[in-house]
Amino acid sequence: MLKAVANLILKLANRYEMQNVLDQATKLLDWQEPGSVDFYRSIEQANTLVEDYLKHAIKNTPVTVTALGHTHIDLAWLWQIKHTREKAARSFSTVLKMMDKYPEYVFLHTTPQLYAYLKEDYPEIFEEIKKRVAEGRWEVDGAMWVEADCNIPSGESLVRQIMFGTRFIEKEFNKRPHYLWLPDVFGYSWALPQILRKSGLDTFMTTKISWNEYNRMPNDTFMWKGIDGTEILTHFITTPDAGKMKDNPDSWFYTYNGEMTPSSVKGLYDAYSNKSFNNNLLLAYGYGDGGGGVNRDMLESRRVLDKLPGLPHVKTGTGKEFFDQLHETVSAAKKTQYVPTWDGELYLEFHRGTYTSHAYMKKMNRKLELIYRRLEYDAVLNEMANGTQYPQKTLNDGWKILLRNQFHDIIPGSAIHEVYEDSQKDYNNALLLAEQVDKTLNDQKMTDSFTIINDQGWARQELVKVPVKDEGIFTDKDNLPLNAEKIDGGYLVNTPVIPATESTVITFHKERVVEDTSDFNVAEINEKGLQTSFYEIDWNSDGQLTRIFDRQAQRNVLGQGEFGNALEVYEDKPRDYDAWNIDLYYYQKKHALKAESIKVIENNELRVVVQFNYKYLHSVVSQDMILYRDSRRIDFKTSLDWQDHQKLLKAEFSTDIRSTEARYQIQFGNLKRTNTWNNSWDWAKFETVGHQWADLSEHNYGVSVLNDSKYGYAIKDNRMTITLLKSAISPDPEADIGHHEFTYSLLPHEGDFVSGKVEENAWALNSPLQVLKGQRLANQSNAFSMPSNQVLNIDAVKRAEDSDNIIVRFHDHTGGRRIIELNPMFDYSGWREVNLLEEANDSTWQTGAVKLVLAPYEIKTLEFKK
Repeated sequence: MLKAVANLILKLANRYEMQNVLDQATKLLDWQEPGSVDFYRSIEQANTLVEDYLKHAIKNTPVTVTALGHTHIDLAWLWQIKHTREKAARSFSTVLKMMDKYPEYVFLHTTPQLYAYLKEDYPEIFEEIKKRVAEGRWEVDGAMWVEADCNIPSGESLVRQIMFGTRFIEKEFNKRPHYLWLPDVFGYSWALPQILRKSGLDTFMTTKISWNEYNRMPNDTFMWKGIDGTEILTHFITTPDAGKMKDNPDSWFYTYNGEMTPSSVKGLYDAYSNKSFNNNLLLAYGYGDGGGGVNRDMLESRRVLDKLPGLPHVKTGTGKEFFDQLHETVSAAKKTQYVPTWDGELYLEFHRGTYTSHAYMKKMNRKLELIYRRLEYDAVLNEMANGTQYPQKTLNDGWKILLRNQFHDIIPGSAIHEVYEDSQKDYNNALLLAEQVDKTLNDQKMTDSFTIINDQGWARQELVKVPVKDEGIFTDKDNLPLNAEKIDGGYLVNTPVIPATESTVITFHKERVVEDTSDFNVAEINEKGLQTSFYEIDWNSDGQLTRIFDRQAQRNVLGQGEFGNALEVYEDKPRDYDAWNIDLYYYQKKHALKAESIKVIENNELRVVVQFNYKYLHSVVSQDMILYRDSRRIDFKTSLDWQDHQKLLKAEFSTDIRSTEARYQIQFGNLKRTNTWNNSWDWAKFETVGHQWADLSEHNYGVSVLNDSKYGYAIKDNRMTITLLKSAISPDPEADIGHHEFTYSLLPHEGDFVSGKVEENAWALNSPLQVLKGQRLANQSNAFSMPSNQVLNIDAVKRAEDSDNIIVRFHDHTGGRRIIELNPMFDYSGWREVNLLEEANDSTWQTGAVKLVLAPYEIKTLEFKK
């Protein structure tokens, strides 16, 4: 108590003493003729008076601010990447010049992609940077290839972001990243803690959570516990206006483009939540996005602020030095007090529209992620079986295109129109690279035999499209007939059951043409509905489903008097940040689409297709509702020409499910979120992100909504809504205008999401069984054999980056601990577990089949030695 009183008296004494000094200095200023000799002489006198005071002033504070020079350069935003390459050169040149004049100046930049551009465009600047890095004054860290969005990219993409970034930093600068630096990203996946730990990173930093619209995060320094239980030290750079972003959106300036002023330094500490165990804070200061970073005024101000009583010490230092000290502080604090833990995702209560804006970007990103996964898988099998050279450079070049466009103002849809013209060219180039690889791996000649490859970790039986134009019949490997239907461009064939990561061969027999004398159809149809072996479905004249009765479970899927697949358009005019935001009040203005025509266009032995055609203002929508003989999935294959601005297009299913939580797929797993609005933390999540599926279940029955390219969901009470389009006008006035094609699906199921096979059905929608021409031997198309009851999500089968060994990555998506067995079908002499950077945790090679324990939502990466 006495110490506190003494400190207060000292602060008051310092305050009045400083007031007197400043008063005297002001009186010395001669304003009679500004710019004259006397004017500048008076400035020198006033400055000398202040400096003399600072030499003897008593600065008694336990608080230290580590000042880290920084220039946040968006790879693309209101400019194209080609402009960013110039911005980087100008800003980095300024940094180098300032370093010549201020030896204490320390600077951080975190984007390997920009360094790679700099090396190509301005090699002399790049070499100067390397010298400063070697001196320890220029810090290269942050880990990711670009500061990537963490909502849309897949788990494997996030792994590659860190892998490519780390490898570049190690190769070019002989440095190893220690932390993930993502100051400006629009939300943080619950999978990140595990990804970071298994990539050799021990700390995570952001500032963006201070933008929250409704709720202030309770802590700024804490342990973040990931989906699998992994913990990572997390630190938020606070702002003077933390928790007030909705009232002052310009406060972003203080977070990662900080100023070096008394108010920013003091405000940093005033806003900080965890003063009870930590007095050391981080300030990233400097103008961003081409502003040149730190200027002379900032560097001079830091020197003065460090001496000024009443403020924290302001010392220069690296991010690593700050985080190392923070680790020590937290470790010591844990011995005497509670250090907070956040167990869940870091959901940003803002920028919810970025899950949907620029639908083309989301679609192409997911498509290419899956294409490159498959190509790596095929390339490994070809290399092992045939000695075909693994096309690592081509594959990595394609991956870099994906990673670049995952930048947090590109893939979210929040950049100008020209950026997306560039992205379209980028994605076309990635497709061309993929086609090159595919041609070298797969026989393109016409054949009567086809190999169907299951590259996922569970048994599959699906409809596949086979490119045969003649009339005939398909048989399996035992020469038994398969169900097949002629369609445009070939046949729709129902495959045999294919075990996990194995294959089967089907054969087309033109000489065994048989007439289909059966009159079997999947559905019995009337004017207002249909009946299949799974469902009874009714619709109204507007095209809304009024009833879905599950015949097997003997229960209604939709609520009494409610609708399914109700297409709805909402007025979308957020207060600010048009492409970024969806505001809570959007749902108050809703317009239902009404069908202009409904007709059955297909009804055969394998499926039934009902087409619904809608018109809204200047836009037209056509949907094929597809039901299957052998699948519970109900697909809504959608084609639309969208010509209306600032509209949200959503599809809603009002289910007969009572649950207060919904489950969503995220990277490397899934999570539950409340679907109630009991408090501000609940209603803040009125629009949330999910990947291939979202599920609402009771104990023994549930309903899932699947998709092939969408990420925005709004689930409240019993209503499941998926957001299909958001046609913003700023910063791109033509966002989402034009043609779109996508599919989403309804999957009613018995049991929970595991027994209901939600993951498996979503994968079938997104990555159908691969059909290859010709008859492949088992060692050319089978990766592993597994127990028949094992379900395993396989994320990657690829060649190691630095050897000819094989890397296999998989994860648990069920949330359950279990024993996993893998028996590779390729030759290998041993296996071991490695981290996500393909580095061995234990150099001991094991032999024989793989048998290990997989914890809930755990990611495992194995290396197989050739």
